[in-house]
Amino acid sequence: MSRIAAVATALPTNSYAQQDITDMLAPMVAHDPRRQALMRRMHAATRVDTRHLVLPLEEYRDALTFGQSNDRFVSEATRLAESAVRRALAEADLRPDEVDLIVFTSVTGMSAPSVDALLVPRLGMREDVKRMPMFGLGCVAGASGIARVHDYLEGHPDGVALLVSVELCSLTVQKDDDSMDNIVASGLFGDGAAAVLLVGAARAAAFTGPDVVATRSRLYPGSGGMIGFRPSETGFRVILTAGVVDVIDANFPIDATEFLEDHGLHVADIGTWIAHPGGPKVLDAFQRGLDLPAGALDRSWASMAAVGNLSSSSVLHVLADELRAPHPSLEHGLLFALGPGVSAEFVLLRWPEPVEVLAAA
Repeated sequence: MSRIAAVATALPTNSYAQQDITDMLAPMVAHDPRRQALMRRMHAATRVDTRHLVLPLEEYRDALTFGQSNDRFVSEATRLAESAVRRALAEADLRPDEVDLIVFTSVTGMSAPSVDALLVPRLGMREDVKRMPMFGLGCVAGASGIARVHDYLEGHPDGVALLVSVELCSLTVQKDDDSMDNIVASGLFGDGAAAVLLVGAARAAAFTGPDVVATRSRLYPGSGGMIGFRPSETGFRVILTAGVVDVIDANFPIDATEFLEDHGLHVADIGTWIAHPGGPKVLDAFQRGLDLPAGALDRSWASMAAVGNLSSSSVLHVLADELRAPHPSLEHGLLFALGPGVSAEFVLLRWPEPVEVLAAA
């Protein structure tokens, strides 16, 4: 068993209304007025109101080379990650040198040494801290990161582990590319970071966050070309197809219900749903597949409206929002996300009993 000790988020200071972003990007992405009109309709349909961008809006007019955009990624990702981690450590009242493992995930840039290595001296972590950078999981990595940290803490009950996610999706928008993938992505994705601190069972009593009860991973054969990135001279070109919803419809309800049943639970037993806000059609498919009550995914919808889809950071932003609300003892929650593969990750959560109740028992 592991317990979530703290979740903190960080966003770039540049915040823009969706309409302003569309007005700037439309002539940059598409030269044909008909494609520009399509782009405006697609952006309006995302149900995204605002997004935070790592660069000032006007700087996106000039196309960057892959190297230039990746240099910006490394510097800005490190800065945002440091901010999120410092907030999480302060919230949990933990010192940087108490962290035993740091897992870093991103799919919108790369570096060697990886960003987690750059964070160690900046934050004052131990030189023997274990590091595990992850690349390629995309939107599912927030959920997968929690699951893999949980796996580590199962074998290290005295341990403290840190998951850091940074996604600067705006750096992947392609100039002069009016493909449907680029049009949709340029209206849906935003920039942001998140940090999650988890502790092993021996340290859990000091924290009130939910326990990670169990996890499950799924990889759906034959769906590899539906979500992802294709490297090019100008950066990562997004692959984003409508077939993702078909994969959800065919697999998600079965996998989610079987996972719950294996732990003696049913859909009606879940009090909190923490879904990756992958887009309106994705959230609708989650809702429809599990026949969830109205409002069950409201926090995911609200997060998408406020900041857009932040890839791996998104579900962690929803989790952070959820942890600000009170939860009854022993309430179960299900956190889940989809990503390239197509892959899925499920994380079963349970809020603990208050310490005084356990002491009385």
